[in-house]
Amino acid sequence: MYCLGLMSGTSVDSIDAALVKITGKELDLNIELLSGINHSYPEKIRQTILEVAGGKPLSMEAFAQLDETIALCFVEAVNKIKQHHSTIELIGSHGQTVYHRPPIKEKLGYTLQLGRGEIIANLTGIPTINNFRVADIAAGGQGAPLVSKIDAYLLSDPKKHRCVQNIGGMSNVTYLPPKPEKNWQNKIIGWDTGPGNILIDLAVQKLTNGKKNYDKNGEWAAQGHPHSALIQQWLKQDFFKQPPPKSTGRELFGADYLEKCWQDAQQYNLSETDFLATLTDFTATSIVHSYQHFLKHPIDEILLCGGGSHNLYLKKRIQDHCPSTTRVKTTDEVGMNSDFKEAIAFAILAYWRYVSKLPGNLPKVTGAKKERLLGDIHLPLST
Repeated sequence: MYCLGLMSGTSVDSIDAALVKITGKELDLNIELLSGINHSYPEKIRQTILEVAGGKPLSMEAFAQLDETIALCFVEAVNKIKQHHSTIELIGSHGQTVYHRPPIKEKLGYTLQLGRGEIIANLTGIPTINNFRVADIAAGGQGAPLVSKIDAYLLSDPKKHRCVQNIGGMSNVTYLPPKPEKNWQNKIIGWDTGPGNILIDLAVQKLTNGKKNYDKNGEWAAQGHPHSALIQQWLKQDFFKQPPPKSTGRELFGADYLEKCWQDAQQYNLSETDFLATLTDFTATSIVHSYQHFLKHPIDEILLCGGGSHNLYLKKRIQDHCPSTTRVKTTDEVGMNSDFKEAIAFAILAYWRYVSKLPGNLPKVTGAKKERLLGDIHLPLST
């Protein structure tokens, strides 16, 4: 079956579209990536999304309009793929997260992804699955990470203990024990480790007055020196002490958090370059710190994916903080495209929902009370 996955993360840098050919049954799937593109939002729409995600209020009319505008941008991404691949049988659309609140004590969490699935289905003529996270949240889960079950079946190794580390705006990890181990699936865990690229990107925008949006390959940060005392101070944030399952977003690690980091840095008289190096190392340290505190077994390989996998300085700092026995690689090196892995995941989640009727969540990862079918089904009018 030809399935298209659509994904836009908290960085709001682009809509990732990945067309995959899925063969096999249920959990035993073969995945072939046929095409992948990055479709950028118009800058005005991107800024509106960032403002709303940052807490700017909207009228209900403006909010509905934004929901529909995002859906139309997703349709544009679909149409780009269709120019070269006319056969698309199913779409899995993550949508655009604008708010995420993890569960608090007995209070259910809340998550909101915009980009109406019914618009995508009707304008493309293709069945569309969206709103993947809410079923897990309704079962008491975090609604994140949702890719762990896919990581388990596509990236596990017969002998190695692996961590699949996605670094987008936020970072999340899936720990994969060697597959032949007894009760293998019950030993898989995952969680959000904290900020990924978001603080780095926000700092670059601040330091260049908006002329640049990110630190290409980590070249700017690589010229500086991270301030370890400041990083240890930031690691005292309650989120890092909280055991999994856990998730986070811009609501915690956003513009206000960066401003706090900036103010903290003033007492040390850091240069702009050293400040950026410190933020980059903060992401690296928080990832490895997470493994050290919440995983019992030493890790053989860390497989990076997402935009952060291109930040060579960030990759180096992760390696520097790890034991010499741990090798830091990208998922490309084991056959999974690191740029489109998240979009591929939502194509598979849509397939599991629509075709296999299989639960897509791992309760051990998300904290849900039970497995759930994930996603709302939207059929085009022609169906």
